[in-house]
Amino acid sequence: MILNASIALDAQAITRCIRRIAREVAEHHGGINNLVLIGIIRRGANLADRIAILLNEDGRPPVPVGTLDISSYRDDSKGVLGDPRLLGRDIPFPLEDRRVVLIDDVLYTGRTVRAALAALADLGRPQSVELAVLVDRGERELPIRADYVGKNIAAPPGQRVYVKLSEIDGVDAVLVGEQKPEAASGRDRAKA
Repeated sequence: MILNASIALDAQAITRCIRRIAREVAEHHGGINNLVLIGIIRRGANLADRIAILLNEDGRPPVPVGTLDISSYRDDSKGVLGDPRLLGRDIPFPLEDRRVVLIDDVLYTGRTVRAALAALADLGRPQSVELAVLVDRGERELPIRADYVGKNIAAPPGQRVYVKLSEIDGVDAVLVGEQKPEAASGRDRAKA
């Protein structure tokens, strides 16, 4: 349960952010040839699907989409090998010489992205890897920055940024608020 939450982005704002990210990706790459999207499970995967739909508009060839679970690559004990909650990965295409856009919901410390880069390195050698995030809340622990950002949102000390997506949560919203300590999950603590 989230306490004292304020809405930072509503459904319309999220849609605008995703459209802007898709447009910037297409413009930066001069098209979508040799481009693949990989969403970090959970909400990054849903965002990757939404961005792919926008990139595939106007009869363009489909952009391949994959998903990546980075739990076993984390350095903060939030996911370990053999963890029954691991969701695995679904990357049905080779990464060799592909331009990868890695997608996540919130960029905060940079540890999730570091883990995702390690996982990608185990799968192949892409031509390039870029990062797209719906929300960048700043305050990095690692020297990582996003190439495409939907919105920069600063959360006050002691508060977290929560992304809610209709595919998982039944609603599209970005909230800033506190969470009851006993209700905190491993994924949500990673956003703190």
